[in-house]
Amino acid sequence: MKSNVKDDVCYAQPKTLAERVYIANDFIKRYKYPVPFGIDDMSNAAEGAYSAWPERLYVIDEGGHIAYRGGNGPFKYDPKEVRSWLAARYGEVKHDEAKPVDSKPGESKPAASPPADAKPSEASPRS
Repeated sequence: MKSNVKDDVCYAQPKTLAERVYIANDFIKRYKYPVPFGIDDMSNAAEGAYSAWPERLYVIDEGGHIAYRGGNGPFKYDPKEVRSWLAARYGEVKHDEAKPVDSKPGESKPAASPPADAKPSEASPRS
């Protein structure tokens, strides 16, 4: 999609679960993302169950249960509240300085496509 190029999104909308897994694995490797996460199935069941309309923040615990459910947005949508809740439960997090992206301003990355034999490996789909 041409509109995605200006936002530096480098993938076409995935049409299969294997494509979603490929994109997630690329994200993990590209940004050295240390936190595990799930990938919605192609029916978007998780998106429907945890829809952000109106805006809402959730924390899902290690057992897959809702541990924190924020208020409906926009008036009770409070990122500071969930950050405080996470700090109380897991401890404060120190953030490193933001690192610059490898591309130059105004330069877009080429679109990436999953190989035909893309296999789910690091990221795992959830339904």
